[in-house]
Amino acid sequence: MPDPQANESQHFLEERILRRIPLEILVFALVIASGSLLFFRPRTSLFILAGGAFSAVSFLWLKQTITRFLGQDRKKAIKSGLLIYLVRLLLIIGVFSIIILLFPRMILAFAAGFSAIILVFFVEAVTAISQMKQWKS
Repeated sequence: MPDPQANESQHFLEERILRRIPLEILVFALVIASGSLLFFRPRTSLFILAGGAFSAVSFLWLKQTITRFLGQDRKKAIKSGLLIYLVRLLLIIGVFSIIILLFPRMILAFAAGFSAIILVFFVEAVTAISQMKQWKS
């Protein structure tokens, strides 16, 4: 029989991780942007930081949307969730397109900052695995 206290503790841990991910994205983007100052112009660093900020905002929006739809009727939640996800995807494509049109040489810098979320997920996964008491087989 599952332990309710263990489930609550696990939920609290997951919630803490989800709350700190946007901040970690910004920190990673700031570190990458700072390091890029050694090799590139300040504008490149600014685009790296902007990509990280956009990634953090995008993550917050996705988390909020998923949380809101989880409490709804399943069919309605799926339809609404797909619609919101498509709008989100179009927004991301739009932002990347605008940057490509206006600042074509800065798209890689923006993408590098936007990709900071991958590093954050990797670090969080390694941290979670290292804190497991035992491996499940």
